[in-house]
Amino acid sequence: MLETIKELLIILGRIVTILPLLLFVTIFMGKRAIGELPIFDFLIIVTLGAVVGADIADPNIHHLPTAFAIIAIAILQKIVAKWKISNRKIGKLLTFEPTIVIQNGKLLHKNMKQMRYSIDNILQMLREKSVFDLNEVETAIIEANGSLSVLKKASNHSVTAQDLGIVKTTSSITFPVIVEGNIYTNVLYSLKLDESWLMEQLASRNIDNLDDVFYASINYQHELQISLMEEQGTEVPPIRH
Repeated sequence: MLETIKELLIILGRIVTILPLLLFVTIFMGKRAIGELPIFDFLIIVTLGAVVGADIADPNIHHLPTAFAIIAIAILQKIVAKWKISNRKIGKLLTFEPTIVIQNGKLLHKNMKQMRYSIDNILQMLREKSVFDLNEVETAIIEANGSLSVLKKASNHSVTAQDLGIVKTTSSITFPVIVEGNIYTNVLYSLKLDESWLMEQLASRNIDNLDDVFYASINYQHELQISLMEEQGTEVPPIRH
């Protein structure tokens, strides 16, 4: 019993001492390490968590080496952060390049597959940016920290309907009708349409095989927006760090 109480007191003492040190180290590493998480900073945070967790949970681990390890990790992160700023080559080795996933309103299947992002991931991130229609997007980029940056088409941000005193009767929102070759019939029926109408629309665009369609969406005006598995003639801007 006394041994158990002793171990619990040791754990409590480690929590009281290690958390202020961890707070100081986090402030030392800077706001960037908290607000953004490029791959190297992510590894630093994971490593710190593992070191601190092991120290708190296991009274047999020596406390002083843990504190030294935390300080050493923080100093290493600070040094690498300065290297990344002063030397772009080092920065590129430690950070993912930005990847374009939407161009001119079309999802780029190859780039999304490379990033292991699904259609649902991208659509959710667009909604978080208040974008509910792919056709509004000029370019969308997955940044090094995994966030999505969106450039809307000029027609969608230069002059608004409110600026011109125009009252829109419908919202700018689209609904998925084809996802990776599969038809969402419930969406068609809710818009008073059917599969025959959809197949006619695809045929009019020289699309004979549903498997060629990566994503297709439709709005209240029955306007169809299609992204193919292999987009031909889509020029992707050379965005780099």
